[in-house]
Amino acid sequence: MEQALNTIRTEAAGLIASAPDPAALEVLRVRFLGKKGELTAILKQMGALSAEERPVVGALANTVREELDAAVRERAKALASAGQAERLASERIDVTLPGTPVALGGPHPLDKVLAELKTIFLGMGFSVVTGPEVEYDDYNFTMLNMPKSHPSRDTQDTFYITENILLRTQTSPVQIRTMLQQQPPIRIICPGRVYRSDPADATHSPLFTQIEGLAVDKGITFTDLKGTLDLFFKQLYGPETRTRFRPHHFAYTEPSAEMDMSCFKCGGKGCPMCKGEGWIEILGCGMVHPKVLENCGIDPNVYSGFAFGMGLERIALMRYDIDDMRLLFENDLRFLRQFR
Repeated sequence: MEQALNTIRTEAAGLIASAPDPAALEVLRVRFLGKKGELTAILKQMGALSAEERPVVGALANTVREELDAAVRERAKALASAGQAERLASERIDVTLPGTPVALGGPHPLDKVLAELKTIFLGMGFSVVTGPEVEYDDYNFTMLNMPKSHPSRDTQDTFYITENILLRTQTSPVQIRTMLQQQPPIRIICPGRVYRSDPADATHSPLFTQIEGLAVDKGITFTDLKGTLDLFFKQLYGPETRTRFRPHHFAYTEPSAEMDMSCFKCGGKGCPMCKGEGWIEILGCGMVHPKVLENCGIDPNVYSGFAFGMGLERIALMRYDIDDMRLLFENDLRFLRQFR
């Protein structure tokens, strides 16, 4: 039995030392040291030994087991180190190589124009205020001097959610909310998305961005409105830009006007852009109706104000000479890359 143990010691030690991988090493461990392994099989025969032989064989068997356990652990450690070295070599990254270029985006043309508008108005002392896109009927219409029966409601093709809640058709409710919460002086612009049931075509969209402005204080007149807007468009389109006002009607302003600017493409001489007229309609404006001021708790005998509203998409179309509004919403990278 001692000879069998020494044979196992020699054979197992050689095989373990040359095991090519962890899987082969595990097979050898089970073969020699497992519950049904060769070493265990020999130990089961110790009952047949004499009392004098049993301690000697037992001590040798324990020695062989310890040696083989140590050999297995040592080989496992060596194989793990070799495997790690192999992985490091195969997965080596050359940090001196140039990296893969990352495609960078840029601001959307609407965002670029909106940033310009904000900069100009902030420079004139206005603040930027926003409000909810889902709005109450009272804020969107009634408090703006448009009761239920007013015909102006019909021209706005409103998306109603309930009888009294809707998707706002204009950012005017932000003006109402501001006047209810703040006493004059007030100077704000209100940019944001608005919704109207218009079919999508080259000049219309059911969703568009509106920028409205409001100024309320003592002694504000129509000349303040004209001077503010004239300065704005000169800063946006250049000092040679001319503006004009035409009488119009809005329920929430009195007097009201449509504002035109000289065609930036032909300088007012007439071209396809301005349909030969030399002028382009750009926004609606007017003096805040006394009834609107009263609805917001502001005394119209003490304060007056002006308001205006323009579509950001229209400004962007003219700013970049784009002939179809749908291009702004289609997310075609071939189009958007032009504005980086």
